[in-house]
Amino acid sequence: MALSDIKIQNLRPKNGRYEVLDGKGLFIRVGTSGNKSWIFRYRFGDDKKPRRMTLGYYPAMNLSRAREQHALSMQLLEAGIDPGAKASIEKNKKITAPTFGDLLDEFWRVELQHKPTAAAQKRMITKDVLPEWEKRKVKFITRRDAVLLLDKVRERAPVTGNRLQSVLARMFNFAAERGILEFSPVVGMRMAKEKSRSRVLTDEEIKLLWTALDLENEKKDMYVGTKLALKTILLTGQRPGEVSGMTWDEISKDGTWWTMPEERTKNGTMQEVPLTAMMQDILKQARIFSHDSAYVFTSPRSPLYHHKRPRVAKPKEDDLPLSRLGLSRAIQRHWSSIGIVDPFTPHDLRRTLRTRLASLGVSDVVAERVLGHKLQGVLAIYNRHDYQVEKRQALERWEANLQQILGIAETESNVIPFEAQNK
Repeated sequence: MALSDIKIQNLRPKNGRYEVLDGKGLFIRVGTSGNKSWIFRYRFGDDKKPRRMTLGYYPAMNLSRAREQHALSMQLLEAGIDPGAKASIEKNKKITAPTFGDLLDEFWRVELQHKPTAAAQKRMITKDVLPEWEKRKVKFITRRDAVLLLDKVRERAPVTGNRLQSVLARMFNFAAERGILEFSPVVGMRMAKEKSRSRVLTDEEIKLLWTALDLENEKKDMYVGTKLALKTILLTGQRPGEVSGMTWDEISKDGTWWTMPEERTKNGTMQEVPLTAMMQDILKQARIFSHDSAYVFTSPRSPLYHHKRPRVAKPKEDDLPLSRLGLSRAIQRHWSSIGIVDPFTPHDLRRTLRTRLASLGVSDVVAERVLGHKLQGVLAIYNRHDYQVEKRQALERWEANLQQILGIAETESNVIPFEAQNK
């Protein structure tokens, strides 16, 4: 007789396990401890030996669900497919399916590490995603999982939530391209609205900041590389991450150009930055402290940084650039003590230069090229001019304006002789 829920509930354990038939090879097996499982017995092809597969466990799989699984298995048999072998393959796929941690390793190796913002993106994932998803199978991460995780991040930092969503969107698309999953769980998900920043430093704030960044100003306990890098952002308008990663190889032999290769820029195109007299002076100061480093602004954690001792040869693989986050933290620590009322960020220095170029009469096209932005629309297709002369003129105009703000008639060298550092 066919089973019923009441009959199944009344099945009691015996000295040995036993099975009760429901019909057409579907049994419920009762173990000696009283546990119950659904068993399907069948023959496949010409094999006379009966086969057996476990469909699930009672009561998690009730009678109705067990009959559904049994019916699906019967359909596979009629189609010439061994349901037990198929179930075994699917089980192995689940066991060996990549976890989110595995995906991150593959994403980093194949694609992410080659991007200019690689370290920052990986840092976001490591901080906000790995604690939640590292051991999760990628194919089982749902849209709801992503929504809840991003909401949690946005409660703390709305902008960071959007940046993380962008990284995850590319990461899951990468997974789909590599056959790890069928569809990205974040595709089509809206970004949270961001309040655009409009912070631009005034003349007085620029003067206060520049004074605080003077290497001879010992009242501001700020790392020398950080001081010089922040000045560089204000003088050139380049991105904080691009400035902190500047290398000596990118500086022309005559010291008049800084050429960033495409792999170091955000938009993936080579950027040529004219170096004015004040900027060349900063490079001379940076050379004193960078020693054998390949980087203009060396990390204070780098073993190549020994500004109070003679040069010491160190392995190049230990060479470290200044951290972009270090620039932000330095400003967060010191902006108030500098005498500036409203907080600002390193990126606000870039916006300040862009705004000043406009006020000085520099055209939008030239100003955008100074910042390393791509031309848009028809201009991007037909205008192939490099704007090298115009960019230099624009930055020299800004330098002259900056000198007026600072109250200096001409560029003065602030280079501190290396011998003086040891006294």
